Amino acid sequence: MSGLKKIKIMSLRKQVEETVSYLETKGIDKAEVGIILGTGLGGLIDVIEVEKTIDYSSIPNFAISTIEFHHGKLVYGDIEGHKVLAMQGRFHYYEGYSMKEITFPLYVMKSFGIKYLLISNAAGNLNMDWEKGNLMLIDDHINLLPENPLRGENDEHFGPRFPDMSAPYSEKLNAEMMSVASEEDILLRTGVYTSVEGPNLETRAEYRYLRTIGSDAVGMSTVPEVIVANYLSIPVCAISVLTDDCDPDNLKPANINDIISIAKKSEQKLTVLFKQFIKRIN
Repeated sequence: MSGLKKIKIMSLRKQVEETVSYLETKGIDKAEVGIILGTGLGGLIDVIEVEKTIDYSSIPNFAISTIEFHHGKLVYGDIEGHKVLAMQGRFHYYEGYSMKEITFPLYVMKSFGIKYLLISNAAGNLNMDWEKGNLMLIDDHINLLPENPLRGENDEHFGPRFPDMSAPYSEKLNAEMMSVASEEDILLRTGVYTSVEGPNLETRAEYRYLRTIGSDAVGMSTVPEVIVANYLSIPVCAISVLTDDCDPDNLKPANINDIISIAKKSEQKLTVLFKQFIKRIN
C-alpha cells in the first residue's frame, strides 16, 4: 500500500476514533439500535428515556444539518429496555456534503455496537393506488444519486471492497415490522424507494420515468446510509412517509408546509411502529 493510500484509510479510522472518544466523554456508551429520523419525523425522540442530547455542531467530524425541519441533535437513551443512538435530523447530498460526510455517523454508530438500524424519511408517492399519508416499508431501492459513499480506497477494517446488495433491507426485520403493523392495525405498504439528488422536485416527465423503472416512492436521502450500513454488516429496516402525490397526469405545485404537515400527521403511527418494533427485537 502506498503512503498516500495508507494516509487516506487511516484518516477515516482516526476520525471515527476521535468522534467516539469525544462522545464517550459525554456519557455515551454501548447502543443496540441506531435510528435516523427524516424530515418532520423527529417525534420518536419523545418516547426515548433520554440520557444525553448533543448538538451536531459540537461533535468532531460531524456535518451540521442545514435544513429548517431537522433538529441536528444526536440523542442517546432507552426505548423499552434497549439502548438507542438516534440522529434527530440527517444530512443530504443537496446540502453540499460529500457522501462520506453524509454517512460518517454510521461508522460511529457501528463503533458503539449497534445491531440494527432504523431509518425514516419523507417521500413522494408514485403509486397512484396509494394515498399520501400512507407509510411504506422499503423492500428495495434504486440509486440515482451521482456519487457513492464507498468510492475511493477501501479499508477492510470496516467492510469488503464490493459489498453485496442483493437484500439491502433485512428480510427478517421487515417481516417483524409487518407483524408489528398488523398487531397495531396500522396500514403499512411495501415498495421500492428511489433516491435522487435534489433539492428541486421532479418534472412530470421525470415522475413518469421513475414509475416506469419501478419506483413506488421518491426522495433525496436514505440510500447512502443503507449502502454503508450493508458495508458495515448492520441490518436495516426503513419506512417512508408518503407526503405528497407525484401524479404526472395531475401534478400540482408542491408546498413544503403541506409536506411537513402530512409528515407530522403520520408521525404518531411511525412512532408506534418503531417503539413496538424495538420492544420486540432481541
